[in-house]
Amino acid sequence: MAAARLGRPLPGSSVLFLCDLQERFRDSIAAFPQIVAVAARLLQGCRILGVPVLVTEQRPEVLGPTVPELGAQDLPRVPKTAFSMAGAAAPLLGDPKIRSVLLCGIEAQACVL
Repeated sequence: MAAARLGRPLPGSSVLFLCDLQERFRDSIAAFPQIVAVAARLLQGCRILGVPVLVTEQRPEVLGPTVPELGAQDLPRVPKTAFSMAGAAAPLLGDPKIRSVLLCGIEAQACVL
């Protein structure tokens, strides 16, 4: 079987989605500090390349804000009440230039749906 080939993210046609990396999950998600550290490096790389970033927060009034160590304080956050990011991401996903989406988050079965 041939190996799957991943595309290369390009600044003009890629977007980074950071999903629900929030305070309330800090003590309930295994390896949360490591997940956030990797997400922070990915965010830093996307900033350098000029890749747009979407940060979502699941019910922030209940689950708290995005963790500060992610380094996304200057980015707008899109609150959501559905597990999926599709509604929050609709404006970016509707852009015909976007061909690659980088997904980063926790709870893959729910958040990165």
